[in-house]
Amino acid sequence: MENFVVSARKYRPSDFKSVVGQSHITTTLKNAIKNEHLAQAFLFCGPRGVGKTTCARILAKTINCENRKDNGEACNECSSCEAFNSNSSFNVHELDAASNNSVDDMRNLVDQVRYVPQKGKYKVYIIDEVHMLTTQAFNAFLKTLEEPPKHAIFILATTEKHKIIPTILSRCQIFDFNRIQIQDISQHLEYISKEEGVDYETEALRLIATKADGALRDALSIYDLIVTFSAGKKVTYQETIDNLHVLDYDYYFKVTDALLEESISKALLIFDEILKKGFDGHNFLVGLSEHLRELMVCKDPDTAVLLQVSETAKARYVEQSANSPLSFLLSGLSICNQADLSYKASKNQRLHVELVLMKLAKLPHAISLAAVSDQEAKKSLANESEVKAEAAGNAKTSTQPAPAQVIKKTIAIPSNLKAVKNQVKAKPAEKLAEKESTKVAAPVLDDSLPRQPINQDTVKNVFAEVLDEFREDHKNMEMALLNQPFEVRGQEVVFMLSSGLHEDLFPKLKPELTGILRRKLRHPDVEVTFEITEHEKDPIKNLYTAGEKFTYLMEKSPALKELKKRFGLQADF
Repeated sequence: MENFVVSARKYRPSDFKSVVGQSHITTTLKNAIKNEHLAQAFLFCGPRGVGKTTCARILAKTINCENRKDNGEACNECSSCEAFNSNSSFNVHELDAASNNSVDDMRNLVDQVRYVPQKGKYKVYIIDEVHMLTTQAFNAFLKTLEEPPKHAIFILATTEKHKIIPTILSRCQIFDFNRIQIQDISQHLEYISKEEGVDYETEALRLIATKADGALRDALSIYDLIVTFSAGKKVTYQETIDNLHVLDYDYYFKVTDALLEESISKALLIFDEILKKGFDGHNFLVGLSEHLRELMVCKDPDTAVLLQVSETAKARYVEQSANSPLSFLLSGLSICNQADLSYKASKNQRLHVELVLMKLAKLPHAISLAAVSDQEAKKSLANESEVKAEAAGNAKTSTQPAPAQVIKKTIAIPSNLKAVKNQVKAKPAEKLAEKESTKVAAPVLDDSLPRQPINQDTVKNVFAEVLDEFREDHKNMEMALLNQPFEVRGQEVVFMLSSGLHEDLFPKLKPELTGILRRKLRHPDVEVTFEITEHEKDPIKNLYTAGEKFTYLMEKSPALKELKKRFGLQADF
């Protein structure tokens, strides 16, 4: 019985051109070899399973090839290449830093470096998972890494670049490996399937590539698993989702259709079916968010390239995207994102997801209502523009409009409250300001409670609450005004003002203050007025600046005036 070799080993690239998805790395290395610009220390970093160790081995084989090709590739025919391919080369040394990370291990490596190769030009030392070395081991390696012999080349590989000390990084030429694209992994799996005579469905291979999350080695391991799971040599989409326990994207299309139909019952039944198949509610939420995102990118041809699915699935996404309003997709993404963040904190996680589906099912109705309101607002604005245009036309023809024209303008005002408010603003500003400054809105009184008597005690009791309401919305000067003494005279609350500034400010506050007092006292007849007290005429009370105060003191004290004159003093005001 022939021994089975996993695809990750059997189809491991043996030259630069067969490396998948890292063209920026392979091109640089081939040019360095052709131009003989090789560094003495390389650092290959990136996620797992993307080709770091593979590229290190290919580089080690190529630089010692005796009959290197013009394009910088190894010939795979000379004795050096054959020795490397059979794992018997004495010029390539691999060290696993995860299990050989002590100072003694590094010192043994440093002792070997000084011996020249028996055959070939370079001795290559590949240190995998180099971030596992201890700080002491790194320090023991520093000097050799900085000034190695001419025949020695070090290739360090790591998945965690941030754990390597800066002194090592500064001595290496760093290459960053990327996650391999879904399209590249899928094409490589197609190539292997053809080589192995395996029947496949393109959608199944793409699902494997997606599940691998950019790691080709993981994709090959999953591929071997699916081929072994199937009865014959085939890879089908259904067997792949069953084996990987992946939720079929067809469910997301069904759920989205139900949400667009505003059918809460359909959406909840589909979610119940998903739970019965053993899928987690959190994974469903994440998948639904991804589905809404795919629909959104299909809205614009420029972003449609971000959709990494098969052509069949892409056609379904485009079709459903055409029936999904962009506002629905954006609001749905926001709701799903908030639900994702709070999922683990929920005590009833099933209900948590069901509430999300209920909200999403009511989104189309809410969007349609918002659209109607927007149309009404635009219509109101159009009416307002017509009124303004008519008023302007009348002003040109006659400065004294006829009574009929005034009536016509009054009838043209729409019943919409917002439009009425906007049209009021269009009236002459000065006269309107005068009227509104004294206008007091009729308060909403609670008829179930008795009216309070209007006297000094009741007004004083409610005035603390009045100050609290004013404190949030008014400035210090306005609050100072309200702290002035007052007297209750019948149904009038008379404030005793002591400043001309207060006299100017009070009329602006009077309407609001009157309305609050009427509501608090439950009495519609309360009025608020003010008086200027006699002591405001005292000149001392009217001194505001330092210059005014100094002038007043000199008039009261001739000695101060004489002192200023005798010493030639100047006031710095």
